[in-house]
Amino acid sequence: MVDHRPTMNDVARTAGVSLKTVSRVVNGETTVAPDLAARVHAAVESLDYRPHLGASMLRRNDRRTRTIGVLLDDVSHPFSAAVHRAVEDQARARGIHVLTGSLDHDPVRERALAAAFAERQTDGLILAPSGADLDPHTMPVVYVDRVPTGAPGDTVISTNISGAAGAVRHLIAHGHHRIGFLGGDRRLSTARERYTGYQRALGRRAGPAVHDLHDPTAACAAAVAMLRGPDAPTALFTTQSTVTIGAVRALRRLDRQHAVALAGFDDFPLADLLDPPVTVVAQDPSRIGETAALALFERIDGYAGEPREIRIPTTLIPRGSGEL
Repeated sequence: MVDHRPTMNDVARTAGVSLKTVSRVVNGETTVAPDLAARVHAAVESLDYRPHLGASMLRRNDRRTRTIGVLLDDVSHPFSAAVHRAVEDQARARGIHVLTGSLDHDPVRERALAAAFAERQTDGLILAPSGADLDPHTMPVVYVDRVPTGAPGDTVISTNISGAAGAVRHLIAHGHHRIGFLGGDRRLSTARERYTGYQRALGRRAGPAVHDLHDPTAACAAAVAMLRGPDAPTALFTTQSTVTIGAVRALRRLDRQHAVALAGFDDFPLADLLDPPVTVVAQDPSRIGETAALALFERIDGYAGEPREIRIPTTLIPRGSGEL
């Protein structure tokens, strides 16, 4: 063991390899022989060596910091957490560190965090845009969950329109023609696309609709008012998990959970354990995160093609509430 903060020279001596070999392993190069790489990794672990990112960047010819930023709505939310984990897994396999922030649908916070990541010279950014016009970025950016406005870039997003239309047609197939719509923030492309899918499935028979619901409390109040109003719907379609939770609360408050059908976009924890279990259009956040990470690493490595829009399929999961 060494008495000072371990350096690459210490790692090289401990592993019995050259300094150049240590540098190549630490910087994630894959051309080092497996047995030498294993010795370097063992020495790094035994010495608790931590590379200095700034110095590493100066030594590297490509000037990369081997860091990327990930900015999502709320990294504690199950959807965002799954996206983040998939990105992190892809980054870790490449020896790349991930810096993360939550945006809370706040354009000001989005700009501030994106600028902070740019100042740290991150190699690229994965961003769930807040819905406001975006400033051009100086680093490669891949957008997830929503279509950006004001700045071009690759976008990885669910099949929102067809997913929503499929859920509404599922309700129609079970005898419902007056289907209420409870939606999220119309500034976001996801909310607008899911409403488009709802309209396409119902055509001229579209039922009552409430938009811009930001939390379960607001969604519950809107659903109660809708179900108590004239020509109350026999089924509800909700466009995100927080709105779906509010609708479930409203149905239980009115004791109509077994009388009014419900289908929601986006799965959520314990949805299958409710009474009745909630029928959902499930997204694939892990695949979204993995696809976004791969697209970003392509851009970082020099791919300069036109911006791509990659749609990840959704899956309708009938569980009971949509089949009443």
